[in-house]
Amino acid sequence: MTALTLSTAGAATLRADALVVGVAKGPKGPVVAAGAEAVDKAYDGRLAAVLDALGATGAEGETTKLPSPDGLKAPVVLAVGLGPAPDEDESFDEEALRRAAGSAARALHGSKKAAFALPLEDASAVTAVAEGALLGAYAFTSYQGGGKKGAAAKNGGPKLPLAEVTLLGGKPRDKEHKAAVERAIVVAAEVNTARDLINTPPNDLTPAAFASIASATAKEHGLKVQVLDEKALTKGGYGGIMGVGKGSENPPRLVKITYTHPEAEKHLAFVGKGITYDSGGISLKPAGHNETMKCDMSGAAAVFASVVAVARLGLPVNVTGWLALAENMPSGSATRPGDVLRMYSGKTVEVLNTDAEGRLVLGDALTKASEENPDAIIDVATLTGAMVLALGDRTFGIMANDDAFRTAVHEIAEEVGEQSWPMPLPADLRKTMDSPTADIANMGVRMGGGLVAGLFLQEFVGEGITWAHLDIAGPAFHEGAPYGYTPKGGTGSAVRTLVRLAERTATGDLG
Repeated sequence: MTALTLSTAGAATLRADALVVGVAKGPKGPVVAAGAEAVDKAYDGRLAAVLDALGATGAEGETTKLPSPDGLKAPVVLAVGLGPAPDEDESFDEEALRRAAGSAARALHGSKKAAFALPLEDASAVTAVAEGALLGAYAFTSYQGGGKKGAAAKNGGPKLPLAEVTLLGGKPRDKEHKAAVERAIVVAAEVNTARDLINTPPNDLTPAAFASIASATAKEHGLKVQVLDEKALTKGGYGGIMGVGKGSENPPRLVKITYTHPEAEKHLAFVGKGITYDSGGISLKPAGHNETMKCDMSGAAAVFASVVAVARLGLPVNVTGWLALAENMPSGSATRPGDVLRMYSGKTVEVLNTDAEGRLVLGDALTKASEENPDAIIDVATLTGAMVLALGDRTFGIMANDDAFRTAVHEIAEEVGEQSWPMPLPADLRKTMDSPTADIANMGVRMGGGLVAGLFLQEFVGEGITWAHLDIAGPAFHEGAPYGYTPKGGTGSAVRTLVRLAERTATGDLG
């Protein structure tokens, strides 16, 4: 991953391939942001005027490259838009800093070193800029370059990520600034781990392969790992996971990853949907809906990465991750519409649509996670297209069996820069899943389908356990042009929310 350091060096004297400065959108044109004073001086105080003449406005994510004047060691100045200038007594929003740093890092793909002279008023700003730069510098090039490491750019592929970032204005000896950088490096690394998993082609990331990667990485960080294969799942009565996975030649897995801390007073369980490829099964997806279905394991990727991040940060909270892994394929052995599955909980489910498979694997995993009676369970899943219709491509929905917990999760997500929205669980929709054959059907009414899926999952949460469901179907995989620190492809959605939730739980400050 891109290297990142703090430096007290002056912007004019540091040697780098590029010098990044912030520019805000003012009422009369671009305004040079704090941190760029030395750079503005090198332009004789006319940096804003030069940018204005070039058409720059300071709008969020806008980047403008300029040749450096005499007096700067870096040959290029990159001005990045921070959005509207704050009032005189206010600071830039952390997310604005995070996105600006990400846009700058993306614009500098192919460079070796860049110095970022963005506003760093406190440790929170340091975290935001560091995270944004490291996330923006991400690129997935494992399958490019003719098999030669680092050869992607030489063979006409995308340029390699920015190799090194130096944050100017930070204080390397300040405990808070140092901790902010260390945290950002860990969180960004694990978000990028989730992105790598999501972007890996499904022929290489089967349930067994995912389980092997998770096991090896978890052991590297001192985590306990348990993997249930198809034999153990069948013997244990995991009818949901086996029902989804039995149509594939790549059998399912249930992976448990455990992090414990000797000073922990609370226990969180994270449960992730890990459909490594979703064809829809017998209820085959229509043409045009299959090409990105390698991303249907984004929830499991987020859970796995989050547990590893918590372990690397050494947080005093116990966290158990559950990865419900399966491949949903049509074949002679696949579950059919009309079949009835007996779940791990003992409940029977009439399968009306085999493309509503995520809730089946999660149902088993939620029941299993409930057996340990954690203080809270949070599941993460690319669960429904209905949630995308409701909230769009950049916002995930939050449902919960406790209003205060749902509010807390929403506030945490917004705090770390992940767009989310609290959603209800209307009791009347539960009736639409009544089945004349089984205890419940895996489908209800079409309208409000995302809420119906949440109500289905709630059936498998242990009594008295606080639970929240994050439907990340929209933001988990970005098909458009990159923006801010968000790349094309897997995004690592929900990792930052889960990590901050663990941090707040560890300090007893959950709200």
